[in-house]
Amino acid sequence: MFGQLKDLGALMKQAQEMQQKMAEMQARLAAVELTGRSGGGLVKVTVDGKGETRRVEIDGSLLVPAEKGVLEDLLVAAINDARGKVEAEAQQQMQSITGGLPLPPGFKLG
Repeated sequence: MFGQLKDLGALMKQAQEMQQKMAEMQARLAAVELTGRSGGGLVKVTVDGKGETRRVEIDGSLLVPAEKGVLEDLLVAAINDARGKVEAEAQQQMQSITGGLPLPPGFKLG
């Protein structure tokens, strides 16, 4: 019985260490800014590690009223590109914590 309690104590310690590493990873991610691009760099969207948009840059050549639909499509593409980069960064950091095991599909941080 004592051996089982010792194992439980070790498991609890590992869980606490994992929780601390997760908190540290989330803090690092919050400080990261990644930029998604579309249209060959004509549209850039910068997001933070939580996926919140921080900046949008649009090349002046796209500011033509007749091209409104193109600009809207490029914005969506750049936002999706930036968010994909955030997810890849989170996966990479999580794998360093979990010893290479990937995040489950749809896993969200924070």
